Amino acid sequence: MPQLAAVEKAGIPMVLLIYGDQEECFRQSARLAGVPRMRTVHVSRTLPGPEDVDRFIGSLMDALVRPLTDQEKQRGRWEEPDQRFIFTGTTEEAIDFFSRTEIIPSLQHAPVSRYTNGLPVLPPSEERVKRMLAGTSRKPDEIITFQTDHRIDDRSVQMGRSGKKGDPVLFLPMKRKATVEKVAAIGVMAGCRPEHMPVLLAMAEAGGGCNDGRGGEFYVIAGPIARQIGMNFDVNVMGPGNPVNRSLGHAAELMWRNFGGEIPAVNNCGVQGSPLQNVIPENLEALPPGWRGLHEEYDFDRNENVLISFRPSSHGQNWQSSQFSPGGYRAFQKSGHGGIARRLGVKGKPGAKNWVEYLLPGMWTGSEGGFTFLMHPEMAQHLYEAGFKTKDEFYEWLYRKSFMPLSQYRTHSWPDVWTNAWNGIERVSGKHWKELPDDALVPAMDDPYQNCIVVTGGGEEVSVWGVGRTMNTDPAYSIDAWK
Repeated sequence: MPQLAAVEKAGIPMVLLIYGDQEECFRQSARLAGVPRMRTVHVSRTLPGPEDVDRFIGSLMDALVRPLTDQEKQRGRWEEPDQRFIFTGTTEEAIDFFSRTEIIPSLQHAPVSRYTNGLPVLPPSEERVKRMLAGTSRKPDEIITFQTDHRIDDRSVQMGRSGKKGDPVLFLPMKRKATVEKVAAIGVMAGCRPEHMPVLLAMAEAGGGCNDGRGGEFYVIAGPIARQIGMNFDVNVMGPGNPVNRSLGHAAELMWRNFGGEIPAVNNCGVQGSPLQNVIPENLEALPPGWRGLHEEYDFDRNENVLISFRPSSHGQNWQSSQFSPGGYRAFQKSGHGGIARRLGVKGKPGAKNWVEYLLPGMWTGSEGGFTFLMHPEMAQHLYEAGFKTKDEFYEWLYRKSFMPLSQYRTHSWPDVWTNAWNGIERVSGKHWKELPDDALVPAMDDPYQNCIVVTGGGEEVSVWGVGRTMNTDPAYSIDAWK
């Protein structure tokens, strides 16, 4: 939208082709970009392309040449006043107030919570918010800003995040700002404690669960603070039970609703949405010798505390469980027996083995990019014993394994975008995409560090894997900076 708005403001007629069910989302975005009455023409989701063009071409040409009305000539960015909500009444009345919903016509008249993510919350009284603020040295009225320069790519900048130190964080989709006091209020609502405030503030700096406006953020905490505040590192690390893991995830969703102003089918046209936000710790004490923690991968010290943001459902690849049973995995590692051993040709052979080899056939069947592994400590140790003495060695190995023939890469959907419709340069060979033969080998990821290992969890052997990171769009945020 920022690029479209710039063209429109330069005097070049613009008409956006959109689906009818996205009209409200488009209007909200256009309003924020300062072109609230940009013209649209609705296209079909189902009609064949030529038939659909014949249907809408007349409306498109009319919208392009029809003179602008006085209302359409108006410009300016709408900004919502930064209000401080103070509720006066009994606790029961406060609970009722924060449980209010509104009916959304474009959501088939379904109710949507006005202040929450749909779950019960603790009313943020003055006293509770004051206690929460004791967890940080920052002043209540301080605006949340970037505490250091972050390498954020053009796509994220277009969505309202400069990434520059000192610039205010704009919470999407509505590009609102927030103060330290508002973060404290969110912490109270989510059931957090004062010692969680530095984590909550770092989470707010990271976008508050609403990075690109569609939600679905996944946060990992690396550093000693995870144990200090009582996070769960072991069995059920992503499940219910631990109040710290869950309340922090709850807070991320409340930031998305209250700071970002997210409303499904109004300013967020995500399809199915995402499950409850997850905030989990990395188990630094369980790392194999020589393996760096996540914060060290981002050039922080081992004793520093950082929060890393991931987007597990981007690029069309959702989190998946590994394709083997715990019993089969144990048989494979202990004695070289079972289906995993048979597939890898190591049946009956003792010694350490690389279990990721078993997963390779399914890893780039329909998608591309790196992978983030949530890996139990025992499985990380097995990779170490199989020869990966550092995470970097594993990342490099997986990068090499991602190479595939160009004829296979062309059958993927996203490369049409990544390669500029195949009119760009393939970076490994340095040649134009259209000059490469079908059997030319090209990587399914940009670089080895799109891969990521998070050692966490426990119990039966299982690895959960999903979309990898991109350092420019999945940066690390200092927790210590907010103490």
